[in-house]
Amino acid sequence: MIKKHDSNDEYYFEEGCHIIETSNSVDDEDVSIARARIEKGQRTKWHYLENTTERYVILSGWGLVEVGTDRACNVTTGDVVIIPENTRQRIKNTGEDDLLFLAICSPRFQKKNYREGSI
Repeated sequence: MIKKHDSNDEYYFEEGCHIIETSNSVDDEDVSIARARIEKGQRTKWHYLENTTERYVILSGWGLVEVGTDRACNVTTGDVVIIPENTRQRIKNTGEDDLLFLAICSPRFQKKNYREGSI
């Protein structure tokens, strides 16, 4: 199976970023892949995913990521951020262009597991 990327599928998600669900279906419960875009100067809200591990793979741009109680860390193209389940997170675009990254969740992302704030 091949799932084609379509930039027209982008939507704004409540946490503060634009999302394209590249792969997220009941046909593949083990993982979901979304392309996230954060505009210059913007930051996502503090949030966490219940029972879901998330990974950010930075595709382009610069950001400042905060995970759990760890110190904020700069990230850029090629960096991977691993966010354990039930761990608060947020990311800010600190560059001049859009910050683009893949959000890879296991098991797959389901809105019912998204929570704003800290755990």
